[in-house]
Amino acid sequence: MEFGIALASNLDAWKTVKRAEELGFSHAWFYDTQMLSPDIIATMALAADRTSRIKLGMGVLVPTNRIAPVAANGLATLNKLAPGRIVFGVGTGFTARNTMGLGPMRLGDMREYIRVVQELLGGKTTEWQCGGAQHKVRFLNPEAGLINIKDKIPLHISAFAPKARKMTAEIADGWMTFASAMPRALHELEEMSNECRSVSREPATLYRTVFALGCILGDGESPASPRAKAEAGPLAVVFLHGLIERSLNLQLPAEIQPMFEAYRAQYMTYEPADARYLQMHKMHLLGVRPEEEKFLTPELISSMTFTATAPELRDRIRQLRDAGCDQFVIQLVLGHEAALTGWARLFESV
Repeated sequence: MEFGIALASNLDAWKTVKRAEELGFSHAWFYDTQMLSPDIIATMALAADRTSRIKLGMGVLVPTNRIAPVAANGLATLNKLAPGRIVFGVGTGFTARNTMGLGPMRLGDMREYIRVVQELLGGKTTEWQCGGAQHKVRFLNPEAGLINIKDKIPLHISAFAPKARKMTAEIADGWMTFASAMPRALHELEEMSNECRSVSREPATLYRTVFALGCILGDGESPASPRAKAEAGPLAVVFLHGLIERSLNLQLPAEIQPMFEAYRAQYMTYEPADARYLQMHKMHLLGVRPEEEKFLTPELISSMTFTATAPELRDRIRQLRDAGCDQFVIQLVLGHEAALTGWARLFESV
């Protein structure tokens, strides 16, 4: 099993990625969220230039936010800096589109986008639709060595719904999901294996990655300690964001349902009334806003994040591994990157 880190795109991210490489992590994944963070092509380029082994993935690019030829160029440029170390991660959109007041894009449109990007990276002339018309496009002078389309860039798809998982089984090199409660994570791994079998693919040929946020608790430490709130809290409140916008299909434990209703009432106070998402998604996955602090109860953090003692976390990760997970990724929260060392120690003992 391999271990990776995820982090919000920022111009100092390369320092954390370099340290992760020194500690033996296999991957670093960058969130592509234009309304929250710097552009990932720039931040991944900095990391590519300052590392030599760790793989660098988009976690994930959303097709509506970047036209296909531009995305292909960005990937080929990064591949020139870090040959064979770039991963094309793609999804229909959660944070990147929700922060603009948009829902997920159509799955068929994403599939067509992926086709164009992959054919361009394969050095082909391809048909691309733009402005209501079809256009032939290709890289015109890859032989000049300004970009790299010789080294393969694997395709990893973020997929939660059945149709998206089936498409992943059909066309992708890897699959990504975000874990909250263990039963759900294990169920999704099983369902992804079933989708592979449904298209006559051996599940082991699909690289499976599970992302999480959390905190390694010390003896007697509460899941709602200041440290746990800082390291795991951003994910806990993001689940409330997703439930508000119905972009996450989750069943909340009965004891958390009243909290969600209280969060919904707070959401209804956000301004402007026709764009409440502007306030709700401020600091989304980057931190917790002051008015959200009161929702970070031990129950919410325990049920929605990977927050527990080291022995408990090791057991969870082993269960994921045994269920077919190839890589476990921990997101490091902006300003709390020092947690990396503790996670590295824990992973060594899995």
